[in-house]
Amino acid sequence: MTILLVVAKAPVAGAVKTRLCPPATPARAARIAAAALRDTVDAVAATPGVTPVLALAGRLAEAADGEQLAAAVAGWPVLPQRGPDLATRLAHAHADVAAAYPGRPVLQIGMDTPQVTPSDLAEAVRRLAVAGTDAVLGGAADGGWWALGLRDPRHAAALRGVPMSTAGTGRLTGAALAGRGLRVAPLPVLRDVDGWADALAVAGLVPGGRFAGEVAALHRALALGDSR
Repeated sequence: MTILLVVAKAPVAGAVKTRLCPPATPARAARIAAAALRDTVDAVAATPGVTPVLALAGRLAEAADGEQLAAAVAGWPVLPQRGPDLATRLAHAHADVAAAYPGRPVLQIGMDTPQVTPSDLAEAVRRLAVAGTDAVLGGAADGGWWALGLRDPRHAAALRGVPMSTAGTGRLTGAALAGRGLRVAPLPVLRDVDGWADALAVAGLVPGGRFAGEVAALHRALALGDSR
């Protein structure tokens, strides 16, 4: 059974979605991040045939919507993120899962694509299981990536040399994996949420979700001259 690994930050004001500020305040940005994480957790929980695991930076007890988030991941193994930068934390998260679940493939996503659906995730798991595939990589519209699947998660060590959060991150990640001899299959490209334009576009894809509700609430507040 595939491990579905969610790598996330606790949505604490001032620590998440800072590129939404402005127009959002740090508190409002944290609520948007919390909604994105809850939508993501819901999609993972509804994906059949996977074991969900959360790699978390920070504490949900200090987060916006922390009580509800903690309830949503009740029963999930929660691993603390380790390392000074994102690439190192990702590599460690995969290594920790490999140690806890030897021999299990891993599909890793973040909290910036609240539009992802259980069928999207199930299809990514299926593609990772195709004979002759060692890894799957879902590119992001901004040049990064939103999903990484590895038959052997120890190969995530390749991420340590990849600069994160750049327009070349997706391409360089694919090259790093290929450099280890891995056969990498693509997943669909998604738009992840960085700035306000991204938030509006992604909310439009899933108008019934918690994320879309928080984005709509801010949009209405801005029209009234209030971004709190």
